[in-house]
Amino acid sequence: MLEGCFKVFYQDENLKEHILYFAIEDWWVLDIGSFVSGKFSKLNIQALEDSVILSIDRAAKEQLYIDIPKVEKLFRIMNQKSLSSMHLRMISMLHKTAERRYLDFMERYPTLNQRIAQHQIAAYLGISHEFLSKEKKRLLRN
Repeated sequence: MLEGCFKVFYQDENLKEHILYFAIEDWWVLDIGSFVSGKFSKLNIQALEDSVILSIDRAAKEQLYIDIPKVEKLFRIMNQKSLSSMHLRMISMLHKTAERRYLDFMERYPTLNQRIAQHQIAAYLGISHEFLSKEKKRLLRN
């Protein structure tokens, strides 16, 4: 993505959003499972800002691998970084407090707080919007 901000999320049977990640400039955004298998995605991808993107389909990507072998290495490295990031996120969700997850989010993505709605940050952190508001107020007092 060249410009903009996206969210990647799953919507459960109660229509509650569970945000897996946000993608901003110089990041890529996709449902890798769907991209690889060619099956319908279980994830939703939504632009949160006007965006400028580059896109590639599976056949074009495979042709790039043939034409420019170093592209395959680039995609492999990008996939490894993405997988590593998702593992860290899963670990964080399993054992960190909501406060620690929020502080980590603010440290890792300092500009996102100004670009996305607070209820989306709460959905990413796995907490309610109300709890996030109380937590932010408490942190500001301390």
